[in-house]
Amino acid sequence: MAIEVRPATVFEDVKTMVGPKNPGSNVCWCLSYRIPSKLNQSLQKEARGEYVEKLVAEDPPPGVLAYDGDDVVGWAAVHPRADTSFATNRKIPHVDDSPVWSVWCIRVRPGHRGKGISHHLLAGAVEMARKYGAPAIEGYPVDNKGGNVDLTMAYVGTRRLFEKAGFKKVAETTSVLNGFPRVLMRLDLP
Repeated sequence: MAIEVRPATVFEDVKTMVGPKNPGSNVCWCLSYRIPSKLNQSLQKEARGEYVEKLVAEDPPPGVLAYDGDDVVGWAAVHPRADTSFATNRKIPHVDDSPVWSVWCIRVRPGHRGKGISHHLLAGAVEMARKYGAPAIEGYPVDNKGGNVDLTMAYVGTRRLFEKAGFKKVAETTSVLNGFPRVLMRLDLP
C-alpha cells in the first residue's frame, strides 16, 4: 500500500470523506470548527455541501486527502487558525500570537483503518502548512492515555498520534471529548 497525500482540491473526493450518504442529511461536512458558529448553524442540508465546494476551490484548500492508488481513503482538515473557530475558542487557549495553522479533523474510511493512514494524513497536513509558510501547526487531540476513544469522536486524533509526528504538548485545555481531556499540541515549522 502506497499512500499519497494531496491537497483537497477535488470536491467529489472531499464529499466521499466528509459528506453524507443522503444529500438531504445535516452532517458536519467538517465545517463545525472551520466557520463561525452562526453560519454553521444556518447552513442546512445541501447548502453545507455547496459551501464546502466553494472552500475546495479556494487557495489554500480546506485540507488534505489520502489516496491508495485512485481510491480516496482519508481526510485531514487543516487551515490557518485565524480562519477557524479556534481563533475565538474559549476552551482551547492561544499560546502566543503567532499565525499558526490548526489541524482538527482526521478521518480514515472504514476498511482502511489500522493501516497507519492517519499518520500519513497528519504528515500531509504538516507539509501543507509548511508549504504555505506557517511558522507552526497545532492540533487539539484527546489525551486518552491508551483508553479506547469512540470512533465518532476519534476525529480529533490522540496525543500519541501527534507525538509520533513530532508535536509537543504546549498547553492544557478545558475542552473534553468522549470523557477525555484535549491537549494543545504544537510543531514548530522550519
